Amino acid sequence: MRRLLSLSAITVGVTFGLSACSTMSGADLARQACVHVNRSLRDYALSSRPGTSAALVTQLRSRADGELHIALPFAAQANSADGSWNALMTTIAEVGTVDEGHLVPALRAQCVLADTKVNVNPQNGNPQNVNPQNVNPQGPSGS
Repeated sequence: MRRLLSLSAITVGVTFGLSACSTMSGADLARQACVHVNRSLRDYALSSRPGTSAALVTQLRSRADGELHIALPFAAQANSADGSWNALMTTIAEVGTVDEGHLVPALRAQCVLADTKVNVNPQNGNPQNVNPQNVNPQGPSGS
């Protein structure tokens, strides 16, 4: 019961803190979520090592779960700012019904995307270029 109350308090605190972050982009918020996701994945991996005591497994899994609860409001705001982060938010939210071990590949993949600069024009590397040069001026048929 104490753990649940403390996680609720953390979630409420993070949610209020996020209201000050409204100027952040969806990608920025997704990266913030992924800081906590990566901490969770690290703790979960440590809990899965052979020879880890039951008490330590319980502690590490509890910390891993707590990090995902902290990540969820960031992911929700990322999704609100940019709907392309819906998969990250949805996957994190699944931790309440699915064991984290089943979510590890999806969480890793989604956080790799958050850390990648996907809007960089390959011709000049300028993510601020609002009118990028056509990289295929001949068109699709080569004419």
